[in-house]
Amino acid sequence: MESELTWQEAKAKAQAMEREIAGLIPEDKVAKIEQRETGLMFSCSEEQHTWDGSTNVTLTKGTEEESILKAIEAHYQDGPFAIKTDFDIVGDYRVQLRSRDSAESYLFGIDEPGTIHISSGSACFTLPEGVDPGDDF
Repeated sequence: MESELTWQEAKAKAQAMEREIAGLIPEDKVAKIEQRETGLMFSCSEEQHTWDGSTNVTLTKGTEEESILKAIEAHYQDGPFAIKTDFDIVGDYRVQLRSRDSAESYLFGIDEPGTIHISSGSACFTLPEGVDPGDDF
């Protein structure tokens, strides 16, 4: 199934999921949402790639980031993703959602105080002949 996905479809789905995750943050806690328009291609295998992008959510002053992250995690508890949580190198809580069927994954945590960073990785797909994975996507 993954090989039938185009890079455009993979990108659109990953960006939509980034927006869905960001949308779970209560509006009164969000100062700004910035989604990168382009992303990078990474290899899944010799023939396939994944599109990786990101979104940053700047929270309103005084918003406690970890409680927001745990609320988002709770939202996906009974969903299609396997959930893994841990602490990053500086001790901040982070959550990974990983598809049970594909390489699709989302990692979100504290980027800097007051900002939640959402990284996405699409399901794997095959690039058309002649497309350079180093181009802008």
